[in-house]
Amino acid sequence: MDWEKYESTALDSFADAGTREELTTAHTAALGRKSELKTALREVRDRRTGMTLNAIRVRLEEAFTAREGELERADLDERLSDDAFDVTVPGDEIPVGQLHPTTQVRRLIEDTFLGLGYEIRYDREVETVEYNFDKLAFEPTHPSRSPRATFFLDDDTVLRTETSPSQIHSMEGKPPPIYMVSIGRCYRRDAIDATHYPIFHQFEGLAVDRGLTLADLKGTLLHVMRALFGEDRRVRFRTHFFPFTEPSMEPDVSCGVCGGEGCRTCRYSGWLEMGGSGMVDSRVFQNVGLDPEQWSGFAFGVGIERVTQLRHGMAEIRPLWSPDLRALRQF
Repeated sequence: MDWEKYESTALDSFADAGTREELTTAHTAALGRKSELKTALREVRDRRTGMTLNAIRVRLEEAFTAREGELERADLDERLSDDAFDVTVPGDEIPVGQLHPTTQVRRLIEDTFLGLGYEIRYDREVETVEYNFDKLAFEPTHPSRSPRATFFLDDDTVLRTETSPSQIHSMEGKPPPIYMVSIGRCYRRDAIDATHYPIFHQFEGLAVDRGLTLADLKGTLLHVMRALFGEDRRVRFRTHFFPFTEPSMEPDVSCGVCGGEGCRTCRYSGWLEMGGSGMVDSRVFQNVGLDPEQWSGFAFGVGIERVTQLRHGMAEIRPLWSPDLRALRQF
């Protein structure tokens, strides 16, 4: 076998290859497993022949690598010349996302209370039984203490059922006067229906000062409800009971789905409950070391998903927790 001629022919085939496909074909013919060179290397029996053939193999591999690099550079140069563009031409508009409707409402709530001079708080979602129930004057037999109603992590730790523990943190953190709103996620073992979900967002307000009355609470809630729903929506207040307020009341807003006529969303009453409110109970003040004879206050808590549902006239609360962007893009 004339190995000098074999090497020369292989080198010429590498040099003549105009594309990477042609170069691969030439490489297979000269250095592939079934090529004459590889067959001879497998059958070599003396050291001198082996050294000669290996030297040819090395030179051919180097030539192949060099030619491969040349073709890659040529291909890159060609693509760059084809992809040339005018930098002065306006580019395509990049699609952007949007805020979740619950986040839009949360920011509106924040702006409303900041305008009233309230502080915005974001407290922990994993809470102790002491702060979630005990210091808020929940009786030991209150049904919300049951594992059927609350997510317990252990005997002393829960996923907060409302943002009310922020009231305790705030009153323990600084002396009155206090005007604050806590916003965040809450968790309850609620059955999923048109207006309930096991996870929800809530804003909880607290005002502590000298001489505050129920009239101050009603005026604050009316201002907030009108900021959220507009002047045309009707608001009413009903007496109720909550462990940490006395007296207590619930604000209702006329149903935006049926216009107050009655439908499945409002359970045919024409009204939707927004949350709870009332004057801070004296026991809560005593639990944080404040004298109820000197200080008075009011508190309220409202579900943000419920507000979102009412603002947009949604018959269901469940689309707000759906991953389907078609539902969310409507807002």
